[in-house]
Order: sequence, then C-alpha cells, then structure tokens
Amino acid sequence: MAWNEPGNGGGKRDPWQGKSQPPDIDALLKRLRDRFNRLFRGGGGGTGIGGSSGGIALIVLAFVVGWLALDSWTVIDARQIGVVLRFGQFNRVMTSGLNLKWPAPVERVIRVDATTVKQVSDEVRMLTRDENIVLIDFNVQYQVTDAKKYLFDANQPDETLKQAAESAVRQVIGRSAMDTILSGHGSELVGETKKLLQSTLDSYGLGLLVTEINFQKILPPPEVKEAFDDANNAGNNQQQFVNEAQGYAAKVVPLARGEAARIRAAAEGYKAAQIATATGDAQRFSLMDAQYKAAPEVTRKRLYLETVQNVLAANPKIIDSSGGKNMLYLPLDKLASDLDSATAAAAAAASGTSDAKKAGKENSQ
Repeated sequence: MAWNEPGNGGGKRDPWQGKSQPPDIDALLKRLRDRFNRLFRGGGGGTGIGGSSGGIALIVLAFVVGWLALDSWTVIDARQIGVVLRFGQFNRVMTSGLNLKWPAPVERVIRVDATTVKQVSDEVRMLTRDENIVLIDFNVQYQVTDAKKYLFDANQPDETLKQAAESAVRQVIGRSAMDTILSGHGSELVGETKKLLQSTLDSYGLGLLVTEINFQKILPPPEVKEAFDDANNAGNNQQQFVNEAQGYAAKVVPLARGEAARIRAAAEGYKAAQIATATGDAQRFSLMDAQYKAAPEVTRKRLYLETVQNVLAANPKIIDSSGGKNMLYLPLDKLASDLDSATAAAAAAASGTSDAKKAGKENSQ
C-alpha cells in the first residue's frame, strides 16, 4: 500500500520520517563552488566576480576531466594496425583491442588495414627481346605488412607499387622472346616478375607484400594477330598429330608384341612336337628293324596288313557279289548326310517364316 493512500493513518505521511533527509543539492553545489574559489583565489568564498570566476573554473575543470576520460581510449579492430603519432611524430604501434593513449592533440591514431588484399591492374605495350611488340594485361595483389613504412617511407605507396610492377613486367618481358611469351611459359614469367617486384619493394622500404601476380592477357599487336594465330594453330596441329601417332603406337605395338609372342610360342610348340614325333618314329623304326632281323617274313606280313588296314579304313567299301553283272551303287552314307542338311535348312526357313508372320500380325494390331 502506498504511503499517501486513504486510510493509511489518515492524511499524508512523510516518506522521510524516521530516515535521514535527502541531500541538499543547492548546498552541495555551493560548497563545491566555495572550495574552487578558495583554490583558484587563495581565499574564502564570496559573491560577485569571485563567484562567477569559480563557476567558470568548475566548468573548465569538468571539460578537462571529460576530455581526458573520453579521448584517452581507442579501439583497434582485429584487421587493423594503429599507428600512434605524438605531436605529429611516430611514437609506437598499437595492436588490436582497447588501447590507452594521450588525448588529442597530444597523440593521434592512424588506422591501417593490414589484412585486406589490395590489387592494382594495368595494360601496357612493351618490346620483347627479339624486338616484337606485345600487349600484356597484368594484375598485382598485395597487402600491408609494416604500417609504419607504409605511411611514412613513401609519399604514395600504392602508386609507387603500380609503377614498380610495370617496371618489373617490362624487365622480365624485355628479356624474353616473343615465341617464349606466347608458347605457354606464363607461369615461369609470373614467378620471375613476382620475385623481382618484391625485391624492388623491399629496397624501397614500402612495407608491402606481393601475394599474387597474374598475366590476364598476353596478346600480339592487332596488326600481326592473324599471323600469330596461324602459327599457334600450326603448332597445335603438330602437337595433335604427335599425340595421335603416340596413341596409335601405344595401341599397335603391344598388339604386335603379343602376336609375336603367340607365334613364337606356337613355333616352339610345333618344334617340340616335331622333335618328339621324329624321335618316336626313329625309336619305333629301330625296334621294328630289330624285329625284322629276327623274323623277316612275319614282320613283312604284319607291316603289309597294317598298311592295308590304314588305307581301307579311310575309304568307303563296296562289296560286289554279282560277279560284276548289273551292279547298282548307292552311296547311302552321303545321301543320309545330305538329307540331314536339307532337313535342317527347311526347319530354319520354316521358323523364319513363322516369326515374320507373327511380327506382321503384331504390327497390324
């Protein structure tokens, strides 16, 4: 229940009853003013001019305190480096975070972005070693590594880097022939240019680091572009033919080697078979000769019978029991073979006809 609501003891109650009284703001300000008057005038308080000067001193003191409190701290971003100037002269470098400094104009902080990768591009026409003209469009990417050198060791470090990059490109291209520049050696030229440019920047003391260099376009002059295109096309065609020939050789040579190995193996097998057959025949003849010497008549008759058996086994036999009168010869075995072949052909033809009729019915449906 609030202290001044009806029914609360009748009438209004004093909220400060039983407690200490609130401070008197006017009295407090008067005491502060008197103290400042005594401080600046060396005497007691007063009114008039003394009171007015005391108020001014209080205002000045409050301004000085606020100035010191508000301008003595600065925050440096994690991507930045703070360079502190004391009365315009380099004093120190601040790291990221909250840093303490003297308020301006005693100390001033210049923030330098040290993580963002900057870039500069240019297109130049330059002379090669063999006195040809080439157009090069290059791009340089870099970032700040030393904020002090970047701010104070050069008047315009970015413009200086651009001119140094053009000088490095001219120096590298001037030492190379036109065919070398246009024949795919760009990575070597880029590496050499980057190394030369970084050496130049280090000698200047700019506090910059070259992170990447790209030759975006390397073109001959428009007046001779068609001739260079023809030369490049000829070189590409030559390389294409060389690649095709190498691919054909890689395909044919293994096949030829495999076929040669197969023929060699077959020859070795045939050689071994012939040697084995000849050896067996020689041994068989030696055994037969020994038997013939032991029993010539029996051996001769056995050889005759074996020879007749081998000859007649491979030929058809005809038995004539009519004494040569009106004999009719019918090759039944050949007729049976021809009949089987004709039956198989007829069956195949009938099957093809039925399939064709079936397909025609399906198409008509």
